[in-house]
Amino acid sequence: MLSERRLEVLRAIVQDYVGTEEPVGSKALTERHRLGVSPATVRNDMAVLEDEGYIAQPHTSAGRIPTDKGYRLFVDKLAGVKPMTAPERRAIHHFLDGAVDLDDVVGRTVRLLAQLTRQVAVVQYPSLTRSTVRHVELLALAPARVMLVLITDTGRVEQRMVDCPAPFGEVSVADLRARLNSRITGRRFADVPQLVQDLPDAFESEDRGTVTTVLSTLLETLVEETEERLMIGGTANLTRFGHDFPLMIRPVLEALEEQVVLLKLLGEVNDSGMAVRIGHENAHEGLNSTSVVSVGYGSGGEAVAKLGVVGPTRMDYPGTMGAVRAVARYVGQILAES
Repeated sequence: MLSERRLEVLRAIVQDYVGTEEPVGSKALTERHRLGVSPATVRNDMAVLEDEGYIAQPHTSAGRIPTDKGYRLFVDKLAGVKPMTAPERRAIHHFLDGAVDLDDVVGRTVRLLAQLTRQVAVVQYPSLTRSTVRHVELLALAPARVMLVLITDTGRVEQRMVDCPAPFGEVSVADLRARLNSRITGRRFADVPQLVQDLPDAFESEDRGTVTTVLSTLLETLVEETEERLMIGGTANLTRFGHDFPLMIRPVLEALEEQVVLLKLLGEVNDSGMAVRIGHENAHEGLNSTSVVSVGYGSGGEAVAKLGVVGPTRMDYPGTMGAVRAVARYVGQILAES
């Protein structure tokens, strides 16, 4: 266990290195921070921190910089989440409030996160596997043609055209719409197949073929849309941190192009609390020099997807965590109200 003073020295090193981009020496620490001890004592504390792997010397005759282990301790024990200021909160609200549909919400969220944190922003679309049905609309377009519109609790809208095997009148369309909504509104997508399997039996024999066709289209829509989708923005921000990537920036950019890698980075939606993965905690080799801050978002207190940012390990963790958490909250509110 590190003493309180050594924890304070580590906190000061992280803060100075993140702020100045320069390795930190004992003299600078005692000048910038009220540590209450001499430079010699701070040097001794830094030697202990280095021996225990929390800081390292990047090259000879230089100060010290935090290691992944040092950043981990800083995030777990020393860093609070920095709250957004009132003007920042208003700006988030104003920026996201104008969104017209789910694609617009996700697009605005990506741009906003990238601007607020000056990192790469990643936003996962709400997953239909965790969504519920808000409403199903059926519209008769022609005697044997129906439009199916599926609306989810997260504001996602899916439209499909259905060519019916026989004419299907307005009364039958209204009947099917009413029966469908009474059975599946508010229910999870995963439960829908079971809930509608005997629905054709409620109709006259001449309409059962059409009802079965409409239901098949509905169920196909659920299957198609369970594929996870992501939006990414702000990759140009990484070029500002070229010296933070010891090898090259290219492996980072290549990793960010792989959707599977990004989904793994964000983590499981079920684990919706704030997660910070630092350096080598990221399994993908191309991202060993990055940190990922992610959190779940959703309406009604249940996460339906995740969002987060990717940047260098030399990151303003309290500020980034605060921005990610605030944006996730606002997106959740928008989904709940949409």
